[in-house]
This record gives sequence, structure tokens and C-alpha cells, in this order.
Amino acid sequence: MQSEAPVSPWYKQFWPWFILSILGTSVVLGTTMLVIATKNPPSLVSDNYYEVGKGINTSLERENLAERLGMKASLRVQEESGEVVLELNGESHPQQLVLSLLSPTQPEKDRRVVLQPQADGKYRGQLQDPVSGRRFVELIGQEQGQDWRLFEEENLEKGGVIRLGE
Repeated sequence: MQSEAPVSPWYKQFWPWFILSILGTSVVLGTTMLVIATKNPPSLVSDNYYEVGKGINTSLERENLAERLGMKASLRVQEESGEVVLELNGESHPQQLVLSLLSPTQPEKDRRVVLQPQADGKYRGQLQDPVSGRRFVELIGQEQGQDWRLFEEENLEKGGVIRLGE
């Protein structure tokens, strides 16, 4: 008669524990990803597409008004002092301009400056901290109760001049 070798129970074998560890790791990683996704929702996604569409139409109307008024601007940001100097050309010369330097991906890096007219015909404002890199540059002014807008995507470089409306 042949003697059979005793079979050890399943929990003393390698392969069941190996398979269970893969499954357990998948559950832990999936749960971790779910927690991260719910605590950090994407900020670039809009829930209200109707409002976004209305905003696009408003932007187009403002840009068309700027074109009809022949608005052009030359902007220089002095990085050392944070001073913003803007030279404005066209039919509109508002009491103040709003300059927005918008980051395409990081809203916390957006900067807004109110520019006031000076005696030399230029507009000046002050940035609180240095701004560099790729930005959406938006300049908003007002003429006879209507807003106009100049908008460009630019790479802000040290000592560089940004031309809007060309």
C-alpha cells in the first residue's frame, strides 16, 4: 500500500495568501484614490454650462466693442518694484482700468490690479507679488456705460512688453 503524504491546510500554503494580498492591496488603493478624489474635486469643471455660455457671449460683445473703438495697449510689468505701466491707444480713456493676470490652471495664482490714469497719459498700478510664466492677460475698461475688453494669452517674461489688441 502506498502511503499518502499529509496535505497541509490551505492557510499554510503560499498561493492563497499571495492572491489574497493582491486583492487586499487593490481594495486599499481603490479606497485611497476614492478619498483623494472626493476631497480634491477638479476646480476647472463648471456645473452650470448655461452661465458659462452667457459669459462667453458677454466676452465676445466686450471684445467687439474694443475693436470698434480701436483699443490697443502696451503693458510692462516691472518685476523688481511690482509696478504695472500701461500705455493705452484708442478712442476710450476711462477713469480706471482693471488688469487681470489669470493662470490657466491654478486659480490661486490669479492677480488683479486696478490701473489709474497718470499725468503722462499712462496708467499705473501696483502688484503685491511677482508674476511670471504663462498667463491670460485681460484688460477691462468702460466707455459710455459699456465695458470693453482686450484679452491675450501671453508668457510673462522679466522686462518684457505685452501688446494687447494687435
